[in-house]
Amino acid sequence: MSKKLVTFGEIMLRLTPPDNKRFVQADSFNVIYGGGEANVAVSAANYGLDSYFVTKLPKNPIGRSALNEVRRYGVNTNYIARGGDRLGIYYCESGASQRGSNVIYDRAHSAIAEADFHDFNWDEIFDDTDWFHVTGITPALSPRMSEITIEAVKKAQELGVKVSCDLNYRAKLWTQKEARKVMTKVMQYVDVCIANEEDAEMTFGIKSGSDVDSGEINIEGYQDVAQQLIDKFDLEMVGSHLRISHNASLNDWIVVLYDGEKFVQSKEYNIHIVDRVGGGDSFAGALIYAQLTDKSLQETVEFGAAASALKQSIPGDFNHMSVEEVEAIASGPASGRVKR
Repeated sequence: MSKKLVTFGEIMLRLTPPDNKRFVQADSFNVIYGGGEANVAVSAANYGLDSYFVTKLPKNPIGRSALNEVRRYGVNTNYIARGGDRLGIYYCESGASQRGSNVIYDRAHSAIAEADFHDFNWDEIFDDTDWFHVTGITPALSPRMSEITIEAVKKAQELGVKVSCDLNYRAKLWTQKEARKVMTKVMQYVDVCIANEEDAEMTFGIKSGSDVDSGEINIEGYQDVAQQLIDKFDLEMVGSHLRISHNASLNDWIVVLYDGEKFVQSKEYNIHIVDRVGGGDSFAGALIYAQLTDKSLQETVEFGAAASALKQSIPGDFNHMSVEEVEAIASGPASGRVKR
């Protein structure tokens, strides 16, 4: 019987200028759908998990298009509420070389941001659920969504469902003070935390000693970050992807995991980025799959690193990789040679 995963959050319409153009150059946009929790659900479905995505979508053709987009990849949409006026939009200008990517949100008053408690029957949604995944983005959408997220993780814990949370601090959605207040409550019910060094610092003031702007990563310092998170919230595991940015096109990529006793690190990948959006989400989806299929800590970190490195070679938010493709990279060469 396949393990059941539930993710909860917002899926948006993403509009991206083609061919690495700037917004001011664009006379057309590529249409993509995505969002942190939806991205995780798609990854998990690709790996064969019984994957559910929970959100609220407007009852119009755009909402239907977003629903169809996750459904086409095997994600169960039975618990998606319908209603509200609009689907959130974000504009993504893809960076290259020394020019970083840029995101502009147009998501105020979206259907999920204005959802209510009665839209989600958590007892029904969590029936036979093994794992529940949320991020720090969902509670940042509105004060009510903060309350609904807290309600959801609390109910999941009551029902014995494993809970993971990717901190995913977004400065364009809320302040550090607001994030710390709400996420401190959310984390009381979390078992597994995903947090890069920037998220940990911005949300809880926990520093690793890394300088993300210069690309200098302090891997040993991250173990201290993970230990502080474990001590603060009684967590089972903390994981992170660590990005060493040479420029917007060339990054080195490492994943680390810490369970309070053992600190493990993946092999390092040198990646030429096609689309970095969803890289962290693909790590989260891979981590969840690996843990639900009883992989060891080292196997989990290698699977997660390979999956998230591969994602950044794929346009769009979703990671369209199979278990076999990820494992081939995780356990073998990553040269990108043609398969004949």
